[in-house]
Amino acid sequence: MDRQANLPPRQTLDNRSSKIDKVSERTMAVALYPGSFDPIHNGHLSVIEIAAPLFDQLIVAVGHNPAKPSGMLTGPERADMITTSVAHLPNVRVELFTGLVTVAANDHGADCLVKGIRSASDLDAEMLQANMNAESGNGIPTVFIPGIGPHALVSSRYIREIAARGGNVASVVPEVVAKRLADGGG
Repeated sequence: MDRQANLPPRQTLDNRSSKIDKVSERTMAVALYPGSFDPIHNGHLSVIEIAAPLFDQLIVAVGHNPAKPSGMLTGPERADMITTSVAHLPNVRVELFTGLVTVAANDHGADCLVKGIRSASDLDAEMLQANMNAESGNGIPTVFIPGIGPHALVSSRYIREIAARGGNVASVVPEVVAKRLADGGG
């Protein structure tokens, strides 16, 4: 007797299951990697390089987080530096956004969000955000990419602080960012 024939149809408990089903049914999977990226650093770039081959298209969404200081670079400056830094990845594009991440994801047809995790404290914060994004964003799932390697624990906040005091951050940021910061940008 075929056990599969006796199983009830798959039950959908909430929107998350149906959103995941849509991803598996689609021929093109699109992910949105949101952040302020002020500035982009090699830890961000590592997440992008890991996520890019997992999806048909990865959108790096540059936004403004009102919970963070206004930053050292404008949104368009950050987007330009990211575009230069990811030029070797043909399925990655960079977009600016304002407002809710879930609205940006919907506007760009994203099937899921991508978030980088550096530590347990990041995971705690990101799990809360992922839950709220799923609840308020039609069940959009979040894919976590752990930070691995020498740039796993890099922070834009510390890069801004070091660069503002004339320190050298070239080893933790893409070349275009290092040049901009060395030239007094930001």
